Amino acid sequence: MRSEHCDLSAGDGAEEWLLECEFTGEDLPGLRVAVGECAAWAGLTEPRWGEFVLAVNEIASNAVEHGGGRGCLTLRRRCGELECSIADEGPGFPESVVPELLPGLDGAHTGRGLWLARLVTDRLVIRGGAMGAAGSPAVNGASAAGTEGAPDVGGAAGAAGATDAVNAVGAVGAVVTLAIRM
Repeated sequence: MRSEHCDLSAGDGAEEWLLECEFTGEDLPGLRVAVGECAAWAGLTEPRWGEFVLAVNEIASNAVEHGGGRGCLTLRRRCGELECSIADEGPGFPESVVPELLPGLDGAHTGRGLWLARLVTDRLVIRGGAMGAAGSPAVNGASAAGTEGAPDVGGAAGAAGATDAVNAVGAVGAVVTLAIRM
């Protein structure tokens, strides 16, 4: 897992980049720890802290399982929210695949992670891929630098632009963005 913290705010604190990292399946435990540390550092407290880490883990796990075996995560604090975007190389999917009811109760046997992420976050947006929701709001990537005082999760992503964060996973299939109010 490659990661770094960065602060791209213009000095007004309106937007603060906390983490960017590429990940694979074997990186998921460390990714949960890094997201948890950054969320706590950003001021998110229980029970919302645990819900956010759980939701991010579900989406990251889906990226590994269904999106080409790896993904790219960006985490930022913005306008009173903690926002996480995860991009992968999968075929993409429409938001309509997120079940309305707990999967199993409605006859579906898949979609629990997406359902759970939507349940415990304040915003879940899916875009990208041939099957993705056309016209969904754009999701910004992150660049890598350092945020003073942020937890150190190691790595060296280098200086990358917003498109580099998404390009890190190659041809983007899906980008899922979830956010929780602080």
